[in-house]
Amino acid sequence: MLFNKHSNLTGTHAFLGASNYHWINYSDDKLDRAFLLAQASRRGVELHEYARMAIRLGRRQPDNSETLNMYVNDAIGFGMTPEQILFYSINCYGTADTIGFRKDKLRIHDYKSGVSKTSEKQLYVYAALFCLEYGIKPHMITTELRIYQSDEVRVYPGDPEEIVYIMDRIVTFDKRIEALKQESI
Repeated sequence: MLFNKHSNLTGTHAFLGASNYHWINYSDDKLDRAFLLAQASRRGVELHEYARMAIRLGRRQPDNSETLNMYVNDAIGFGMTPEQILFYSINCYGTADTIGFRKDKLRIHDYKSGVSKTSEKQLYVYAALFCLEYGIKPHMITTELRIYQSDEVRVYPGDPEEIVYIMDRIVTFDKRIEALKQESI
């Protein structure tokens, strides 16, 4: 049998795909919700990319209370770097939406395009990764964490003790994972 070539679809997944087969039991309402959620997620990725480009190019947005505009304008105003990977090990790394470190002040901002409940814990992990990667002691700096969502900005003063705790968890769990990898060889 000579199979049809679909090279343009390589690496993609259909919404009604075989690997995510649970949809075969969905009601119409559940299908609608799942599809709209997937669309919102895709739009969030596109908005993040737009914000990254606007920040990188220094293109300020209209000065209003729209989430994306506040996020982009603040990042530009603070001279932050968009989409920065923070790396501790192959077991623990992440990409901060925007980050800046000047005059012993660490700023990490997170843009949320959805409406789901969020937590500052993600930002604390980024702060811990930053401190581990660059050898910074959390008690020697000031940290400000921000979440931009639903046309508001939530600001959290970074607690050095919480950052140290997460740093310790990263180091401890990374060692444990490496030991488990060795045991499974």
